[in-house]
Amino acid sequence: MNVYFYKKRILKKGTVIKSTGSWYKVIDTNGQLWDCRIRGKLRMAGIQSTNPVAVGDEIEFSIEEEDASVGVIKKILPRRNYIVRKSINLSKRSHILAANIDHVYLIVTLVAPQTQTGFIDRFLVTAEAYHIPITILFNKIDLYGAPELQLLDETKNIYETAGYRCITISANREASVEFLKEEIKGKKVMFGGHSGVGKSTLVNSLDNNLNLRTANISESHSSGLHTTTFAEMFPLKTGGYIIDTPGIRAFGLIDFDKKILSHYFPEMRALIDQCKFNNCQHINEPNCAIKQAFFESEIAESRYLNYVKMMGDDEAETFRKDIYK
Repeated sequence: MNVYFYKKRILKKGTVIKSTGSWYKVIDTNGQLWDCRIRGKLRMAGIQSTNPVAVGDEIEFSIEEEDASVGVIKKILPRRNYIVRKSINLSKRSHILAANIDHVYLIVTLVAPQTQTGFIDRFLVTAEAYHIPITILFNKIDLYGAPELQLLDETKNIYETAGYRCITISANREASVEFLKEEIKGKKVMFGGHSGVGKSTLVNSLDNNLNLRTANISESHSSGLHTTTFAEMFPLKTGGYIIDTPGIRAFGLIDFDKKILSHYFPEMRALIDQCKFNNCQHINEPNCAIKQAFFESEIAESRYLNYVKMMGDDEAETFRKDIYK
């Protein structure tokens, strides 16, 4: 007769604070840290991503009472929101950067490296779509000369006119980011942007207990060197967490319905009900309030043209033939 002995399993709840792709660091409700892994296939319904479990996820995991060194993730609890982008892994559809975010700060630089408006607008659209409050931080202003300062004013004006909060900072000057220390207390906030825009420097300046690795800009490509390999969430001594993500070279949209893409541009959303047609796509239709606002410079050219590009190649080509013929 065979006799089987089953170990007693204990179910716990916790938050994922670091993801390495195969192992996850989890902090439970008592503040204890656990190394966890996934057993079998675990996917969120409707999301085919390279990382089924993301930093910021609230999870249930089990441990074996007799061997409590490792936990097994059993369930991902419902997400309030998440930031997702197109994955560089062509075999998958998306990559979730972080989940359950209270506020996201997009760090933008106009030199060393330069952040393009196409990247900014795609990031903003994703935050809008998942109802995540966002602030644009223009960093490295201590490096700007007269031409860059003029470009800064023009770029800030574009996004402030669109309804976004924009702040200029120098991450390596603590006084210029002092306001953030109070602002992020008790919250779960994410910092995003290209490699080299100063995310790690900024995070280090907000809490002297943190010491994230930083690196210089690549002189040959004027771009950032990756210093953050995996997303990680760091507890703050004042309460709350900072989520630091790997530098993003490109930001592709995932699963966006073109029929409502304009709803994620605040300055367009305010005019949608003034268009003649309820299903107006704001590209080739007559009597379009949004297109008229673009022609009258009430909507920034870069914002509108980036919207057209997001709508797809066919729409963009039709638009060029119609407008620039």
